[in-house]
Amino acid sequence: MKHIIGAASRKTTASGKRLAAGAKRPLPAFAQPVPRPVAPPSPAAAAIPAMAAQATFVTVDEDYAGQRLDNFLIRQLKGVPKTHVYRIIRSGEVRVNKGRAQADTRVEAGDVVRLPPVRTSERAEQKAQAMAQEVARHGASSTVGGYAPAAEFPILFEDDFVLAIDKPAGVAVHGGSGVSFGVIEQLRMARPESDFLELVHRLDRETSGVLLIAKKRMALKLLQEQFRERETDKIYLALVGGDWAPNKRVIDKALHKYLLENGERRVKVVANEHPDGMRSVTLVKVKAAIPASPAAPSTPFTLLEVTIKTGRTHQIRVHLANEGHPIAGDDKYGDFELNKALQKTVAGAPSLKRMFLHAWSLKFNHPKLRKVVHLHAPLPPELQQFLPAPVIEAVSPD
Repeated sequence: MKHIIGAASRKTTASGKRLAAGAKRPLPAFAQPVPRPVAPPSPAAAAIPAMAAQATFVTVDEDYAGQRLDNFLIRQLKGVPKTHVYRIIRSGEVRVNKGRAQADTRVEAGDVVRLPPVRTSERAEQKAQAMAQEVARHGASSTVGGYAPAAEFPILFEDDFVLAIDKPAGVAVHGGSGVSFGVIEQLRMARPESDFLELVHRLDRETSGVLLIAKKRMALKLLQEQFRERETDKIYLALVGGDWAPNKRVIDKALHKYLLENGERRVKVVANEHPDGMRSVTLVKVKAAIPASPAAPSTPFTLLEVTIKTGRTHQIRVHLANEGHPIAGDDKYGDFELNKALQKTVAGAPSLKRMFLHAWSLKFNHPKLRKVVHLHAPLPPELQQFLPAPVIEAVSPD
């Protein structure tokens, strides 16, 4: 019998019925395959939308000039994992002015950056939305966890480039070292429309007074350069125990940072030739002699005008304490017995429950206008109450 390719053969079923040409004999019931359940797509797979069809091009503006390429991309590609950002840089998919670039390449104003099409998972977007809702409810998240409530602070100066506030004592400038949030996180929450808010310099948590915040990256770079090159004029007011010698005007002693057993940071004066010492220069001028408080009748005080030429951690506090005149209320380097006495209210005399150190005056060159800006932050009421009226007049803003 000849078999013709493509010709249909006649088949019958067990019941004797003929099958159509090309049909297969059905399997008996016991041999039927058991249907496998079809697994739904994984959430991650279902959450990844189709890849964008085309690359996009972003022109760097002056606010981001000088920023590393990887940091620039992380800000531009929100929701994209950092590992993927570095992968597309290494693969050459990211281009700067049509050329390959490294992660540490500094972008400049006017550079054109090619952003390749990337996938962002819906899960990441949902997480970001959930976080946004939490932020709206509780405040801006800080880098060390927790949420920062929105807050504004007394404004001394503000324009499109610079914000200067009068920072109260007891508020950290940023989160860290056990502090969930600070001034900068609270300001960012209070000003969601601001694309850029960064600290130009820092003040100790216990110190009040003038604090500068940059509103543009260009301003941040130029202002920090002024601080680094000692082109600013920053003056503090400090109340110290004892009579300060008027001829003691310059303190030029190296400082060294170290940690206590509990991990808390401290600073001490070391020899200038100490291998880990950093030269620190503080200028001191006697502003007024202050009579003793009824709470501590044996201790007169001196109000000092202090200018720092180097911005070391706790510089003023350590330098003054090392000279035998600790700042009143200083809980790290101060006279603890005196502090304890000043916290009490005796015979109607005001108590002092904070450190008497205030960033009183700051002079700098405006980063855009190139003119001198001179700011004063008045002494807060809790410090004014320790001073006689004539002294308060002498330290009032011009």
